[in-house]
Amino acid sequence: MELTISIAIGFILDLILGDPKWLPHPVRLIGYFIAFLERFFRRFFCKSKKSEYICGMITALLVISVSFFIPFVILTLVKFNAVLKIGIEAFFCYQMLAAKSLKSESMRVYRYLKINDIQNSRKYLSWIVGRDTENLTETQIAKATVETIAENTSDGVIAPLLYMAIGGAPLVFLYKAVNTLDSMIGYKNDQYLYFGRFSAKLDDVLNFVPAVISAYFMIFSSFVLRLNYKNAIKIYWRDKYNHSSPNSAKTESVCAGALDIMLAGDAYYFGKLVKKKTIGDENRAVEIIDICRANKLMLTTAVTAVIVLLTVRFIILANC
Repeated sequence: MELTISIAIGFILDLILGDPKWLPHPVRLIGYFIAFLERFFRRFFCKSKKSEYICGMITALLVISVSFFIPFVILTLVKFNAVLKIGIEAFFCYQMLAAKSLKSESMRVYRYLKINDIQNSRKYLSWIVGRDTENLTETQIAKATVETIAENTSDGVIAPLLYMAIGGAPLVFLYKAVNTLDSMIGYKNDQYLYFGRFSAKLDDVLNFVPAVISAYFMIFSSFVLRLNYKNAIKIYWRDKYNHSSPNSAKTESVCAGALDIMLAGDAYYFGKLVKKKTIGDENRAVEIIDICRANKLMLTTAVTAVIVLLTVRFIILANC
């Protein structure tokens, strides 16, 4: 029951506060630790492809272990006081969620698009996507923003909620460590093909079930919002594997179907054109307002998820 209360408080705090710049964030500290270990191993031990892979695996295991045990030890030390434990775990859970920050960052792009400020909309889009944004048109900017909202609904909101419900703050810290490893070193390029391979594969494994669950929550939410939920189901089953990642297309396909638009397709990364399959049907052109629609779908999916997961957790505990 204590954990259930902590998750509920953490979720509410995220919706209210988001990610204020003045507040030190654990993910940033995890990122600094990853960067430090990468520099250390590359300087002294990465002499071949095999050694790069081993060093990358050791980096991942060290980051994961530290990320898990720090909140575990803190919560163990304060377990004598239920109120204190609930408060600290609620704060930890709050920091691992990204619903408010995802909405805030994407809506900043929207606001600049609304006033036809393409330069700033490209700039702030580059903060939340990995692709090159310098030459994107207004429609392409809107499409890329919708894509990142849809994709991050899973790994930024629903997956953390799921891991919180299973194992509390320590497990969600472990998950976010893997997520951060993948975002920093999980690239299939010359620099990280071997060093980041273990992290990328582990991220795929940890996100598989959450991505499926997220897709179904999003389909239900599209029904609640009176979007095209029948098309969301159709596009999900047809296009859920239209991505190089085994997980990313699941929520993107639901979102594309619900909004009756086409997402994904070719994009430039680090100056190179990457050929990608499309997701959804081009029943209409992507509009700026689709950013707002995608955010509403994301938030409804988040609320649905927290209600269902906490209810299931309560029922299981009540019958134990």
